[in-house]
Amino acid sequence: MHVFVDVVAFVAGVVIVVATVVSAVKSTILPRGVPVRLARTSNRIVRAAFGLWVGRSASYERRDRIMAAYGPIALLTLLLSWLVLLFAAFVLMYLAVTNRSLAQAIELSGSSLFTLGTANPAQVGPDIVSYAEAGLGLLLVTLLITYLPSIYTAFSRRENGVGLLRTRAGTPPSPTVMLVRLHTIDEANSRLTELWTQWESWFVDIEETHTSFAILSFFRSPRASESWINAAGVVLDAASLWLAAVEHPKDPEAHLCIRSGFLALRAIASLFRIPFDPDPEPNDPISISRSEFDEALFRLVGGGVPVVEDRDAAWAAYKGWRVNYDTTLLDLSRLVEAPPTPWVSDRSPLRQPSENRALREALKMTVFRRDATPG
Repeated sequence: MHVFVDVVAFVAGVVIVVATVVSAVKSTILPRGVPVRLARTSNRIVRAAFGLWVGRSASYERRDRIMAAYGPIALLTLLLSWLVLLFAAFVLMYLAVTNRSLAQAIELSGSSLFTLGTANPAQVGPDIVSYAEAGLGLLLVTLLITYLPSIYTAFSRRENGVGLLRTRAGTPPSPTVMLVRLHTIDEANSRLTELWTQWESWFVDIEETHTSFAILSFFRSPRASESWINAAGVVLDAASLWLAAVEHPKDPEAHLCIRSGFLALRAIASLFRIPFDPDPEPNDPISISRSEFDEALFRLVGGGVPVVEDRDAAWAAYKGWRVNYDTTLLDLSRLVEAPPTPWVSDRSPLRQPSENRALREALKMTVFRRDATPG
């Protein structure tokens, strides 16, 4: 019976070690978005703790200050989870291959894991187990050391695009402000073609980085008023408005930018198991109302942007573009608790009605001219 218990304990320890190492490899080395149960469980626990800390009635400013620490703490908690599981697994294995007590097995596991050398099994079998634990402990720490620079490099590239959008779309960012501002400084619209190309590359980059490093989605921008998901939504809406409602020559780059954008958002949503319709109909409902769309056209006309005459056709075309990313955009903005931004996170249930009204008033102040009437 004693031998049977030892075998079960040793096998259980080996299973835990294998599962932990596989989780670490998938989380840090595997270059694709693969759901990792251990990482997901660890992140959920940390998220629940942060949710209790923040509280549902807290203002956005308080939520942002607290949630800014969520990404880094969740990452460190994941490392701690790997080390704790490895430690516990080898305790079981030492109990199985040595005649030591539980306290002695814990001491030996801790000494081996952190390569302290304060405890020595002095037997061939336990020595091999001790060396294996020391090697795996170093492997996990090394993986994290190489993991962090990769995350912050990807974060820096992402935030470079978010920061550049500030000068083009205002604060909070708005697709209408972006189109008006670019039309004012470049009526030939040559800059827009270049911009769509740049953001197509940006979307491809965040799809790769935010699915390979899932925790990166929760790293917040240095400025509390900015967010990568809001930037994505503003660019997608600007391109959709441009194609649907503005008079201009054929612009295939805008088409490619939108497609790149909604595919990136869908890939990230799939990683977090957020449901969406992969093939929506053009006339499916969206979160933007016709009155909001008409108000956006009014702002474009006020800024001197040539808007198409057939507003019904423009609305139908805009819906046909927006439906491809509407639900994933809103769900991801809720997931990362993005700052209030028109047509993106202002639809989140986390927002209070007063916050939404203040947001709309702030947006009105960014319009270039309100004295023009719609065409």
